[in-house]
Amino acid sequence: MEHIKYSIIIPVYNEEEVIETTYERLSNVMHSTKEKYELLFVNDGSQDKTVEILKEISLRDSSIKLIDFSRNFGHQIAITAGMDYAKGEAVVVIDADLQDPPELILDMIDKWKQGYEVVYAKRTKRKGETFFKKQTAAMFYRTLRSMTDIDIPIDTGDFRLIDRKVCEQMKGLQEKNRFVRGLVSWVGFHQTAVEYERDERAAGETKYPLKKMLKLSLDGITSFSYKPLKLATYAGSLFSGAGFVYMLYVLYLKFFTENTVTGWASLVIIQLFFSGVVLVLLGVIGEYIGRIYDESKGRPLYIVRDIYSTEMSGKKEKQMIHE
Repeated sequence: MEHIKYSIIIPVYNEEEVIETTYERLSNVMHSTKEKYELLFVNDGSQDKTVEILKEISLRDSSIKLIDFSRNFGHQIAITAGMDYAKGEAVVVIDADLQDPPELILDMIDKWKQGYEVVYAKRTKRKGETFFKKQTAAMFYRTLRSMTDIDIPIDTGDFRLIDRKVCEQMKGLQEKNRFVRGLVSWVGFHQTAVEYERDERAAGETKYPLKKMLKLSLDGITSFSYKPLKLATYAGSLFSGAGFVYMLYVLYLKFFTENTVTGWASLVIIQLFFSGVVLVLLGVIGEYIGRIYDESKGRPLYIVRDIYSTEMSGKKEKQMIHE
């Protein structure tokens, strides 16, 4: 079997409008390297014609492999599956929506050949995104960086190249609530950046609405920082101390002055405020407990229903379960 130099991992979910263009641009870029490569499309439970299009492409192009999940497991899990199947000396992760230009892969390869083992793409500009999305993304990256001891580069996504040795280390990390870009930073090795301007989506709608962005943010923070738990301790101590001081004040008014303790409305407001704080802190603790629960169940990260490639003539392979 011919040795593979580059593996390109492309997670896909309902990308029928853009997938042909994505394939063509990636193929043109990788052909220009004049080295052996593979395009690993990981279908994360698409409900449109994405799979059918990729099956047809895989029959005419031997560099294509389609990994078809049994259902939607999530973008970060799809990237993980791609790394499990990748065979190349260098592995590139890129989304199918063409916001990240495939042509930048050539710059990443140049950096890799200079000796860097991780080359991540850093955004200098985000086209076609709302002011809210830009500001919340900037806030998240800076908050995450300030809360962890891991140097997670700001303004970066999952678009990056990793060396084979980094990929092997990533395959050994099996936590369920995954934040891949954080895990890549955690494993270390020599890392550098290439800068670019992020384009608008070529077609279709974003696959990361606010709800999914919030989940990804929580996964990133809880996977690499326990400071929210320390915050709960600090807040509890602060409010307990404030309550004790207020109690001394009330006792002083009762026993050493003739003033009547008034202000039941303010007491109710204070009680409601403290109750809200307690519930928020319990929610923070619950997030960590929920992740412990997920890890303890021991379920596989994903289930592969089919794998399609020219070698298999588009036939169904035995169902595969991966932990």
